Amino acid sequence: MFKSFFLSKKYFVWAWLGGIFLFILVLAQVYLTVLLNDWYRQFYDALQKAEDIALFWKLITDFAWLAFPYVFIAMFSFYFAQHFAFRWREAITFYYLPIWEKTSSAIEGASQRIQQDTYEFAKALESLGLGLFKAILTLISFIPILWGLSTKITIPFLADIEGSLVYVAFLTSIGGMIISYFVGIKLPSIEYHNQRLEAEYRKNLVYCEDDRKFASSETLFELFLGLKANYIRMFNHYSYFSLWSNLYQQTMIILPYLIMAPSLFSGVITLGFITQTGNAFGKVNDSFSYLIDRRTDITKFLSVLKRLKEFETKIVKANLDENNS
Repeated sequence: MFKSFFLSKKYFVWAWLGGIFLFILVLAQVYLTVLLNDWYRQFYDALQKAEDIALFWKLITDFAWLAFPYVFIAMFSFYFAQHFAFRWREAITFYYLPIWEKTSSAIEGASQRIQQDTYEFAKALESLGLGLFKAILTLISFIPILWGLSTKITIPFLADIEGSLVYVAFLTSIGGMIISYFVGIKLPSIEYHNQRLEAEYRKNLVYCEDDRKFASSETLFELFLGLKANYIRMFNHYSYFSLWSNLYQQTMIILPYLIMAPSLFSGVITLGFITQTGNAFGKVNDSFSYLIDRRTDITKFLSVLKRLKEFETKIVKANLDENNS
């Protein structure tokens, strides 16, 4: 899966230079996000004072100079990431096909693994990989900012801890990830089993399409009912995981404002400062909590990764066995 792309001369430019270019695009997005975070403080302070209309319109102009480049860079990075992921899928497909064609042994769900699973693999890399990379860069950029903003906290316990907001963001994220692990512990195995059932059901439908004599309503009904039972089980597990995930997200939105509210009411900080702090806390916490927010996608990706690893192992082993016999 990896050597077919990163160790191939054919895909060298896409794999390495394309990866570096994606890094630059994401870095630009994070840099603009940092500038926008500082803009929030200036803008909301101007609204609170409501004295200088010229300053207000200057800040609106400043926002346009930051927001529009961000929008276009985000769009282009998404566009380029799609091409990058598809080239990776192409490299895997061109690696698997020649080996599979030489294999006379029947491998469960081979067609699905080459077509559907490689597609899901590339699609997940496009969103998860880029998102994880952005989360890491965001942490590197915003932790120093949030650390400095923590000096304005007036809550007795937290006021004595340097960089307290960073620790709060980190600990709540770790706690959330631990709880998420136990809440969703069965999801990867359910997803994996579901893909096996879908593959078996699809294979029988294809057989029926190619040869009507093969068609058996009883067999197809049985396969579909097994699929239905697994989907119901999957829906149940995802529903309570979704409940926990949404509860956690909503709590994290309000938490920084609850922490900073005493400082605002006592006049230590301004409206702009608390808005900047809330935004910075959200960026850091979202980055720490990336694995929670994308648990569903990560679960599906791990399931696809497992199936591709199995397929790769089987076709390589089958070829070796046939060559040695």
